[in-house]
Amino acid sequence: MKSKSRRLLIILLLVIIAGSIVWVYRPQESVPDYVFSYAENQAENYPTTLGGKYFAQLVEERTDGRIKILVQHSGERGAESEVIEQLKYGGIDFARISLSELTNDIKELNVLQMPYLYRDSTHMWRVLDGEIGDYFLEVVSESELVGRSWYDAGARNFYTKDRPIRKLEDISGMKIRVQESNLMADMVKCLGGEPVKEAYSEVYSMLERSEVQGAENNWPSYEAMQHFEVAKYYTIDEHTRVPEIQVCSKHTWDKISAEDQQIIMECAKESAIYQRELWTAQEEEAEQLAISGGAQIIRLPATEKLKFQQAVEPLYEKYCGSHMELLNEIIQSRNE
Repeated sequence: MKSKSRRLLIILLLVIIAGSIVWVYRPQESVPDYVFSYAENQAENYPTTLGGKYFAQLVEERTDGRIKILVQHSGERGAESEVIEQLKYGGIDFARISLSELTNDIKELNVLQMPYLYRDSTHMWRVLDGEIGDYFLEVVSESELVGRSWYDAGARNFYTKDRPIRKLEDISGMKIRVQESNLMADMVKCLGGEPVKEAYSEVYSMLERSEVQGAENNWPSYEAMQHFEVAKYYTIDEHTRVPEIQVCSKHTWDKISAEDQQIIMECAKESAIYQRELWTAQEEEAEQLAISGGAQIIRLPATEKLKFQQAVEPLYEKYCGSHMELLNEIIQSRNE
């Protein structure tokens, strides 16, 4: 009897031990083959940052966790010029950067950021999503970077303090704040104004003190910095549409299998469509907020905008001399 009880006790203990082993066992989570960095200089909820996060999510899902991408936003990895240098040697793996930042190294990219080049956003995306856009992604990929997709940064417009810009002659003699860009400064000169290069953070106070009579930027920036409080006249001339580009370090790209490269290319394209939708929504919201804050919109008639286009045409040859054939192809496609 005692022997039988002992056997039952042993069996019971074995069952308990086995159950405990099953209970504490956890299958190990798969470890990614690669963990890559992604640099973004905008804030966490900005459309380009959200586009980058969506890209990272798609890549992780479609590689079954083999590739994980960590998006570092708010300029954590430095200014865009610093990010480009780190991309060149693989210190950063992926990034979203403004096309204008790459023109210092790749002059041919100037073609895509000429003032008054695109008829509207539909025209620009037809260009960038077509053969010309693919060509320029390949141009970037001939450097230490690999171009993957185009992101939206909207259109820049003039806004002024004392009087609106309704026609080309209205800009004559106006001091207009511009970015630290020779192209933008030359554009304002061609239009008859006086460009003033100054930091973005100083624009509000400069307008308030009448050190400049106007500035230029897109709707979200105009509204976010509340420039409508000191410059209520917002003239929609869409003088520049400078696309942004998703890139990968060539060092990183060469590590990845052909299969995963294809997945990443597809995810980049999909994230770009998502980002553009977010940007459009933010533009619309910013416009309404600025108007409710007192902004007045001036829309240039097509005949007047043509005068602006003609005034800046000398810049095309200056900045795109040896690439005029491509530029003319884009110009000719305006009416398609």
